[in-house]
Amino acid sequence: MKIFVTGVGSFIGKAFVRWCDDAGHQISGVDLASVGRDDCHVADIRTANLAELIPDNVDAIVHLAALSRDPDCRGKAYDCFQTNVMSTIKLMDAGQTKGAKQFIFASSEWVYTDYPNSGPATEETPINITKHKSEYALSKLVSEANLRQYALQGAENVTILRFGIVYGPREKNWCAVEGLLNQVVNKSEISVGSAQTARCFIHVDDVAAGIGASIGAPGFQIYNIQGARPVDLGEVVNTSARLLNREVNLLESAPDTPSIRWVSGEKAKRDLHWEPQISFADGLQSVIDFLGLK
Repeated sequence: MKIFVTGVGSFIGKAFVRWCDDAGHQISGVDLASVGRDDCHVADIRTANLAELIPDNVDAIVHLAALSRDPDCRGKAYDCFQTNVMSTIKLMDAGQTKGAKQFIFASSEWVYTDYPNSGPATEETPINITKHKSEYALSKLVSEANLRQYALQGAENVTILRFGIVYGPREKNWCAVEGLLNQVVNKSEISVGSAQTARCFIHVDDVAAGIGASIGAPGFQIYNIQGARPVDLGEVVNTSARLLNREVNLLESAPDTPSIRWVSGEKAKRDLHWEPQISFADGLQSVIDFLGLK
């Protein structure tokens, strides 16, 4: 298959390229910086004439490039929407011009506003846009709505993937997993709000495999690409301490007010035959090995 990737040098982009290379797919793509591949270009999705860089009739465009962290977007609505929303529209137009067979958009669990008490949020859970205070989340939700409009107007095979909180081997831009692991290395006392605060953390290699599994999905579809279960901050700290053979004291400033975001990946399991394969302990170990921690 021929696949065009934006953000090919990003954390997820690099993992997806490795997945594609292993699967024997033909990759091309763009990133702001060189990734050292002849099949990938240095280009800014906000300004480049993307249609000239996309090969004809690719099997899929995988759109990963974005301002992808809430702190990068906070108080910067114009930059956020220029990069995350307007560039997505431009790329979708370019893909249609070049005959791309599928458009795969990297969204986020941040779009959800409500979590049912009786179970996890699903792709069918209502989202109340008036509750969003995050420019990042709003930009993803608006892009989802734009892509839905494209599908209603006749665009074929538009796939939205709502990623969970991604962690894995990297040197910076850590989420809570890598951040707490680093604290376990350097501190004997760690403070959190509530140890029961939980997210469906997902290893970057599982995300890459989830993207790969979505290639060829027909029609307009939304899939949650999530960790297998919610992992709370207490487990993050305790598992890190066990793997590093460290003793730490975990303090809670608000133990009775945990924030729990549980998002179901059952639709992806059913339709794409994908589910995460990397256990949380094994995922943490991959970070420890990458950072050279002992």
